[in-house]
Amino acid sequence: MLKEKDKIFNNLYGDQSYTLSQAKSRGDWDQTSNLIKKGSEWIIEEMKKSELRGRGGAGFPTGLKWSFMPKDSNSNNYLVVNADESEPGTCKDRDMIRNEPHKLIEGCLLASFAMNAHTCYIYIRGEYFNEAVVLQRAIDEAYEAGLVGINACGSGWDFDIYLHRGAGAYICGEETALLESLEGKKGQPRLKPPFPANKGLYGSPTTVNNVETIAVVPSILRKGGEWFSSFGRSKNTGTKVFCISGHVNKPCNIEEEMSIPLKELIEKHAGGVIGGWSNLKAIIPGGSSVPLIPKKICDYVLMDFDSLSEVKSGLGTAAVIVMDKSTDLVKAIANLSHFYKHESCGQCTPCREGAGWMWRMMVKISKGEASSNDIDKLLDVTKQIEGHTICALGDAAAWPIQGLFRHFRDEIEEQLIKKIRAA
Repeated sequence: MLKEKDKIFNNLYGDQSYTLSQAKSRGDWDQTSNLIKKGSEWIIEEMKKSELRGRGGAGFPTGLKWSFMPKDSNSNNYLVVNADESEPGTCKDRDMIRNEPHKLIEGCLLASFAMNAHTCYIYIRGEYFNEAVVLQRAIDEAYEAGLVGINACGSGWDFDIYLHRGAGAYICGEETALLESLEGKKGQPRLKPPFPANKGLYGSPTTVNNVETIAVVPSILRKGGEWFSSFGRSKNTGTKVFCISGHVNKPCNIEEEMSIPLKELIEKHAGGVIGGWSNLKAIIPGGSSVPLIPKKICDYVLMDFDSLSEVKSGLGTAAVIVMDKSTDLVKAIANLSHFYKHESCGQCTPCREGAGWMWRMMVKISKGEASSNDIDKLLDVTKQIEGHTICALGDAAAWPIQGLFRHFRDEIEEQLIKKIRAA
């Protein structure tokens, strides 16, 4: 278990104020100018040493991602923070923004300096109204104190930060759709290449990072990349905020060490599964877009990128959705299918047509009006959608269905036979 002294987010539950004075008392903005004076190369090397992987879901190495940005002093680079937290089951960035906004703002300054970006935009989910108010107040505090703006923190580095409110579209969580929306266009993903690091916001080099990724940067730089990499397993290092919801006694957000066993995470922090561990049916370990895993896998799997990948699931946003034996898994996944059908931007034919078709087929199965052949056809369609769209929303729509039938097909087919006989 992670010790209190090693936790990065000390006010995750909002026990104290988010204000600048309180943030400073918790260690934020401590000698920030000295970190900047060490230079951008030093910052990027420390991030590489930390082995931090992006906390938005993709898990790309952060230090490596930053190194792709051109260092030409004439280039107009941007940092964009993705605060469009719309993944069902995920609610970690929200608590960071409303309770520890200064960690994010300081992280934006340090990350932007490392990538030679004088301007940063934070794109926040439209539904996060109160959080946007808090964050804007914190930004105003930082400007008034000279921590950002001209000669930020007395470092000689000029840095501006802007808050942009989205309109609540899930697709804008995809980095290029976010950039399109930020530019005032329809939120639809861009074809890649070119990647944002070459041609991003307003055609300039841009890096898009998740809130949690940026918020942990100041702590990593103060304590050292090797300190951060001492937690978890190799290439799966650091601390992580896990969102635990569903059929548990105490739903919560909790910062823990990466690679903690899933069972230990739930039993120590969420009060265990309702009715006991034996009452567990399945868990979605990384937000609604990753495939579920049954109890037999939950017994031993570790909460990190590689361990969950080995069991054909994923860490994603680390939103742990727990489902006990009372859950109708077909209806649960049908609900997720409806969400992805609703949120498809319609740009790609496989997603535009396939997401709705998969949802209708899931409803058919849930009503007991399908056959084994229908399941085969459905799985075939998921494979036609997966990997054949501009962005990963097509994959996100297909994977929950694939996970369901990978582990529970026999049980579902038995239920279908019973319903047909009863009719």
